[in-house]
Amino acid sequence: MKQIGDIAAGRLSEAELAANFADVHPPLSLDEALIEASRCYFCFDAPCVQACPTGIDIPGFIRRIATGNLKGSAVKILEENIFGGSCARVCPTEILCEGACVRNTQEERPVKIGLLQRHATDWLMQRNMQPFERAQPTGKKIAVVGAGPAGLACAHRLARYGHEVVVFEAKPKPGGLNEYGVAAYKLTDGFARREVDFLLGIGGIRIEYGKTLGKDLSLGRLRQDYDAVFLGLGQAGVKALGLDEAKLAGVEDAVAFIARLRQTADKRTIAVGRRVVVIGGGNTAIDAAVQARKLGAEEVSLVYRRGPEQMSATQWEQDFAKLNGVQIRHWAAPVRLLGEAGVVSGVEFARTRLGPDGALTLTEERFTLPADMVLSAIGQVFIMPATDEVPRIEGGRIVVDADRQTSLARVFAGGDCIAGPDLTVQAVQDGKCAAEAIHRMLSGKRED
Repeated sequence: MKQIGDIAAGRLSEAELAANFADVHPPLSLDEALIEASRCYFCFDAPCVQACPTGIDIPGFIRRIATGNLKGSAVKILEENIFGGSCARVCPTEILCEGACVRNTQEERPVKIGLLQRHATDWLMQRNMQPFERAQPTGKKIAVVGAGPAGLACAHRLARYGHEVVVFEAKPKPGGLNEYGVAAYKLTDGFARREVDFLLGIGGIRIEYGKTLGKDLSLGRLRQDYDAVFLGLGQAGVKALGLDEAKLAGVEDAVAFIARLRQTADKRTIAVGRRVVVIGGGNTAIDAAVQARKLGAEEVSLVYRRGPEQMSATQWEQDFAKLNGVQIRHWAAPVRLLGEAGVVSGVEFARTRLGPDGALTLTEERFTLPADMVLSAIGQVFIMPATDEVPRIEGGRIVVDADRQTSLARVFAGGDCIAGPDLTVQAVQDGKCAAEAIHRMLSGKRED
């Protein structure tokens, strides 16, 4: 067992890790799916559809499951959301479609829309059925920067229309957040890559890896060489604690921790502390904390500066963390990292409260949590690459109109680089809307 201080790999056996990182939402059996589908009221003006960012006809796809038409159900989903399989696994359905379900009352639970969506899309993918045909080639070529959900959703829709798409991706694998940033127990068994391969099966899409905007590519040149450009840039920057964390071993960004977990087949090689402190209140913080526990950490504390209602992590995620042994502490902010011989040994926190003006303030009350590993998850930021042409940016995000067009002619954007919820399903919708606008533009039905 490799060990540095009290951060060690191999804390659990292979069997224990396999159980810990198994699918957190096991799929429905056929009988279970039929029973669950029968619970749907098939509302005419369904609130669940209004709550879905991609506008999937939820009653329509559930009705097809109820009648045994799984292919038709899957097509109904994928017509609006080509990432329907992963969204069924990672979407916060409890605050989106299921949260809006008319059966979501004190007396009964909502229809399990996410699991039903997974049931249909998994059925199609397992049979390697390609439900869409590519139209005749148009001779138009579009550049997509970023092979995440936004970029690939845009590419797929454009390829369906017969356009040629070249996707430029900085990393060695496609998928963006699904590949690198989601907890391993949410997207298991290489599903993220299989879904991308399924998407690419339509043809007309080529991905070039190791290509970074501002380094290997310039926006001006892309505009010259292509009929349109879509920017599906994620949030590459992470916020620092500002506590001289670089000086101490054992302090790491949670995003990097999660990415390493996602890209390591043998979880026994992943080192984790015995006592882990995670700082933050979003889903990234939850994912890091839960996975630290699943790797064998004995004590995991997640500390957030405000109350549970202000956490961006959903209530389901918070409850899930507690069920997995994570202790969540509220109203505390880190003020100092403690260390011994260059290795982190704890974190000093200040109790926080809201002042008369509503602003968060630090009190004089302090407490210390011992830790041999500290994971920072206080937020990610969008960083516009330094390139020859830059679209208008406000509030740290690229400004777009309803069609996701930027201030630059023939340049569109979507996903985490524009304002809006940082959700996979929203990124897919952005890519889809931009593709439709690009197609109208290239068809002469929209002014650029």
